[in-house]
Amino acid sequence: MKYLIAGTGGVGGSIAGFLSLAGKDVTCIARGAHLQSIQTNGLKLKSDLKGEHTLQIKATTAEEFKGKADVIFVCVKGYSVDSITELIKRASHEKTVVIPILNVYGTGPRIQRLVPGVTVLDGCIYIVGFVSGTGEITQMGKIFRLVYGAHKGTQVTPAILEAIQKDLQESGIKAEISLDINRDTFVKWSFISAMAVTGAYYDVPMGEVQKPGKVRDTFIGLSTESAALGRKLGVEFPEDPVSYNLKVIDKLDPDSTASMQKDLARGHESEIQGLLFDMIAAAEEQGIDIPTYRMVAEKFTKH
Repeated sequence: MKYLIAGTGGVGGSIAGFLSLAGKDVTCIARGAHLQSIQTNGLKLKSDLKGEHTLQIKATTAEEFKGKADVIFVCVKGYSVDSITELIKRASHEKTVVIPILNVYGTGPRIQRLVPGVTVLDGCIYIVGFVSGTGEITQMGKIFRLVYGAHKGTQVTPAILEAIQKDLQESGIKAEISLDINRDTFVKWSFISAMAVTGAYYDVPMGEVQKPGKVRDTFIGLSTESAALGRKLGVEFPEDPVSYNLKVIDKLDPDSTASMQKDLARGHESEIQGLLFDMIAAAEEQGIDIPTYRMVAEKFTKH
């Protein structure tokens, strides 16, 4: 199968690197100096799971991509989704499957509305991956888990889902086909929101969230509030969401930080809208009290 990775940042670059190492057919969409470096010198992957590699991967801009893809992983930031709809339309054939891997909730249905003729699934990922230099991706820690599946009403043959799973697993990615992707993407949103917002609010790495004290208490407060929203929306959690979030945060590399936190620190555009303000708006719409979210929001002016 031909894989197209739209967005070669920490997540997309890691997926592309792992697939390429396993001999899969991968093309990356990137731009600027990052793209030029990948085209000229290959994609450099520094991985705790795979070691260090320089990979010769096909790479191009969205505008210059000419082929068709069987699977398109959408790994751009939430605020860039609209910019790749033309690419999806152009790169898709009748059996193409699109899998968004974003931190914000509701991305699959949103992209499906933008490209009604293409089969859009939904997905989420658990990984610490980031751009560590021009043309260079670093994957930290032992967690690389990718969950994907179809929303109710989306028709896709199980054989396609299983073929993708096989390729991902052969590449060393823990791939799971979700039976309730709405639940699984909400669970991820709840976690990444609490993680990114806590880290950005206190400007600390995850090691500080792993210690007892006010930083961890803030993370617990945010997790508790988003869990209440999930329950109001009818999400059936497989286990207590606060305990789950703590279990995941405690497995992270203590030196790691969320991408939103990195972007805010550098003055770059960030996912604060989707991870903080959208959570608050959704909670207020459902009449959920969110004192911790309101407290942290005071620090960040809405852009």
